Amino acid sequence: MNIENLLRENIKTIKAYSSARDEYKDASADMVFIDANENPYQTNVNRYPDPQQTKVKTKLSEIKKVPTSQILLGNGSDEVLDLIFRAFCEPNLDHVITLPPTYGMYSVLADLNAVEIVKVELDKTFQPKVEEVLALQNDNSKLLFICSPNNPTANSFEAQKVEKLIKNFRGIVVIDEAYIDFSEQESWLSRLDEFPNLIITQTLSKAYGLAGIRLGVCYASEFIISILNKIKPPYNVNQLTQERALERLNRTDEVTLEVSKILEQRQILEKALNSISFIETVFSSDANFILVRVDDASKRYSELIDKGIVVRNRTTQPLCENCLRFTVGTEAENKNLIKTLKELS
Repeated sequence: MNIENLLRENIKTIKAYSSARDEYKDASADMVFIDANENPYQTNVNRYPDPQQTKVKTKLSEIKKVPTSQILLGNGSDEVLDLIFRAFCEPNLDHVITLPPTYGMYSVLADLNAVEIVKVELDKTFQPKVEEVLALQNDNSKLLFICSPNNPTANSFEAQKVEKLIKNFRGIVVIDEAYIDFSEQESWLSRLDEFPNLIITQTLSKAYGLAGIRLGVCYASEFIISILNKIKPPYNVNQLTQERALERLNRTDEVTLEVSKILEQRQILEKALNSISFIETVFSSDANFILVRVDDASKRYSELIDKGIVVRNRTTQPLCENCLRFTVGTEAENKNLIKTLKELS
């Protein structure tokens, strides 16, 4: 597959903006910096940040076993996804394929970029309809979004189904692994180099507990990363975000411990939810949240709000009629949730 043929024509020849810090990279050197029109007085953030986030990428490379040349960082995963649209999708011509119910930003970004959305609903077991997806593709099918573990269903897609889609889809396959740290399945990062059309996105918002700093991660071939680097804003990840991310990435033992506690609490919560009279189905989870089907989702959502507990009502989503989504909280928060649900029974 020639990935260059999938790019928008104007992207093939676009010249990236060259910032001051691109031209002289070592901002930590003992030099007099009067090149970037910065305020010279020290505030710890008076200098522009590293536009390539070198230290963070180096640490991620060490953790994930992926070269830094195959890593792109964004202002949250949403910026990364938007860059992918901008690189590959010609407005008012191309289309993308999504597998609802799934993460809502795929459709929002498609609308924002004037790109048609083709939706192929998951089957009743929340797995992709592989043959239907492949039958619907044509020369204008540029992106296929696969969220695994999936939001809001919490399940992972079967590896053989995903592999068939990657091998047979003629565009770019984007696997969103925001919840991979909670999954029993192996990340597709281990097979990244097998598939030139594969992009994997991850985040520091979930397992790493850094939703507030907005840092998304993209892994792909050197060619794809080079294209995304050309079109990203020069300073898209601020200095404070880079520092906080690096601090957390240097303490992965804490992250591992927190993930194990969440998984332990998920198991306890699943068992307890199965005992609630108005909960009809507790769907198996491979993420840090649980989807349940109840008798009346809107009613139960409002009752929980009145009790001071905010959950997510997903009843308007395909295949999710009367479904609520519970994030796995702390032990105390989960006990409060179960106590409240029993009182509502």
